[in-house]
Amino acid sequence: MTETRHRDDLTPILIASSVILLIGFGIRASYGVFQVPIAEEFGWLRSDFSMAIAVQNLAWGIGQPMFGMFAEKYGDRKAIILGAALYAIGLVIAANSGTPTGQVLSSGILVGLGIAGTGFGVVLAIVGRAASPEKRSFALGIATAAGSSGQVLIPPLAEYLERMVGWDSTMLVMAVMILATLAVLPMIKAPPPPEVTRGAAEETLWQVLGRASRDPNYILLFLGFFSCGYQLAFITAHFPALVTEACGSAALGAASLTLIGITNIFGTLIAGKLGGIYRRKTLLAIIYTLRTILSIGFIMLPPTPTTVIIFSLGMGALWLATVPLTSGLVGYLYGMKYMGTLYGFVFLSHQLGGFLGVYLGGVLYDAYGSYDVVWWVGIGVGAFSAIAHLPIREEPQRLGQPI
Repeated sequence: MTETRHRDDLTPILIASSVILLIGFGIRASYGVFQVPIAEEFGWLRSDFSMAIAVQNLAWGIGQPMFGMFAEKYGDRKAIILGAALYAIGLVIAANSGTPTGQVLSSGILVGLGIAGTGFGVVLAIVGRAASPEKRSFALGIATAAGSSGQVLIPPLAEYLERMVGWDSTMLVMAVMILATLAVLPMIKAPPPPEVTRGAAEETLWQVLGRASRDPNYILLFLGFFSCGYQLAFITAHFPALVTEACGSAALGAASLTLIGITNIFGTLIAGKLGGIYRRKTLLAIIYTLRTILSIGFIMLPPTPTTVIIFSLGMGALWLATVPLTSGLVGYLYGMKYMGTLYGFVFLSHQLGGFLGVYLGGVLYDAYGSYDVVWWVGIGVGAFSAIAHLPIREEPQRLGQPI
């Protein structure tokens, strides 16, 4: 009976959550397409627009636990409405901003906060609460894969619209798209988690955060997620430009993000499925190790369309595979009641890495005329993350349990 209730509750929630993540994450993934056109139109250095995208990642990270707390206090749907509004306002202002400062305020701060309100922290917490424990990891994988689908569909659309009507009009179209996701909100009504005990229900958010901040497992998760943000944000923001310059094809640059998105769908679903069978910490260590090996291989070989395609397919399979495993591990360790906030703080580390990946990509490119140095830094932090996940004790932390 409980399993049937969960299945009936989960289906509409999973559909609505997938739509929101598909559009929201797809728009965010399109920002790399605007890197060259905006720099060329205004005569900016590569680091100028990179700063806006870097601030976007930072605002997203800082906003994630804030939106998690907001959703847990005022409701999930209100958090998503606020996030979508900020997202759309940021895109509209960005479309009319011709200065680096204007882009930092719009594409950076407002869009970043908008992504936080419509992104993984809020939405995956909804899915996690709606799913039964045995199905939770796979459900999180499905929702995360939906975000990958956005990366398949929207960057090519953004690249086409940018060529047809310009980058500014393309941003206005995207503002309409993110507001259109609000049409699915009536489908979102997550039930309380059935496994919450009386003691856990009485535990306050600050008690949970206090326990987590003293727990070496949570600290290792926080530190380990840094490299994921660094690598993903750098590639999203700079890889199209790298490919355009190395191979002479802007279309190949946009297509690389599409290929990453396609294989990411399957990689994320597989990771979600495996997360319900094997230890998540071991799977995370394997993913970061494979990313490191793949990145070393790409930077050591001459950039060609073939190496770009191989790297995109391989990195895509590992791209967001970390998300259902990391978020599921947070929920497993501390329960589902405050998963949004707890995962939000771990995600902050992800976005700190994203900030550095995007910003250093622009700064070091301007300094050295290539992305080699920032690429090797990404390899180093990836190797660190692979090691950092190994000591994690994958055991639930209960109320009153010493850490």
